[in-house]
Amino acid sequence: MGDNDHRHISRDSMFVQARLRDAAGAEHMVRIRNLSSGGVMAEGNLRMQRGDAISIEIRNVGWVDGNVAWVADSRFGIAFCESVDPRAVRSPVIQTGPKPVSPHDLLLHRPMAVRLNPVDPRQPVVRKI
Repeated sequence: MGDNDHRHISRDSMFVQARLRDAAGAEHMVRIRNLSSGGVMAEGNLRMQRGDAISIEIRNVGWVDGNVAWVADSRFGIAFCESVDPRAVRSPVIQTGPKPVSPHDLLLHRPMAVRLNPVDPRQPVVRKI
């Protein structure tokens, strides 16, 4: 029985960049070639070994822990420790950072004048600040 006979989870083919963190904590950029709820096939110029514990940051999903299931040249399979929603990766990117700056926020402060002592008319009327 070949490996294809064991595949019972549907996969989505894609070409998405992702960050991978190895067991030593080093980060690498990889390309996700296909994704299922249980794992990914990734590609990158790094040495992986079957059984390596890794974390991979997947768009709209976040960091997911897993283990390298197989290695073939520059491609390797990662089995996730917990299932993910593969549909989330195809959704538009979710903005999680600070809110965008509105044009109103970009208006520059204009100099203004204030009355130094509003009660005493002998004082200069205004002072530029």
